[in-house]
Amino acid sequence: MPIIGLIILGIGGLLIFLYNGLVAKKNKVEEAESDIDVMLKKRFDLIPNLVETVKAYMKHERDTLVELTELRSQVQRGGLTLAEQNEVASKVNRLGRGLMFQVENYPDLKASNNFIQLQASWNEVEEQLSASRRNFNAAVNSYNNGLEQFPTNIMANNMGYQRKEYIEIPEVEKENISAKDLFAS
Repeated sequence: MPIIGLIILGIGGLLIFLYNGLVAKKNKVEEAESDIDVMLKKRFDLIPNLVETVKAYMKHERDTLVELTELRSQVQRGGLTLAEQNEVASKVNRLGRGLMFQVENYPDLKASNNFIQLQASWNEVEEQLSASRRNFNAAVNSYNNGLEQFPTNIMANNMGYQRKEYIEIPEVEKENISAKDLFAS
């Protein structure tokens, strides 16, 4: 009797081990799929906001320089009254001080640095998304192996587990995101 009990206990333990292994693999696939969703959401939220930030900074720089150029042209054309000359001088001083304050206190505050930050962030998000996809495919591989290998294939069939598909990227997602299009808006 004790030998039969040990055999039944051993078979029961093996079934529990196999069952828990399959459940863990299924859950790992679901976790990996969720990681991809998280990274897609991060890309969806981050990249357009970074682009808008860079565009706003570029506009600020451009607007300041355009205004300074227009004021300088007014002075060069002449024909301004003393009050108008004082008003123009006041505006030039205000804009110049603001521009110099930015340059002196933040020498790295330039549009090119904003572009570098945008590129770095964009690259980081794409790398994380790529890693999440690789992780998902690895989890699917492990899960599918569990479904097909003996003896877990018997248990997986009884549990109704179905084979999972690897990530296939739709054609539209294979296309590069166009920064030119993002900046055109």
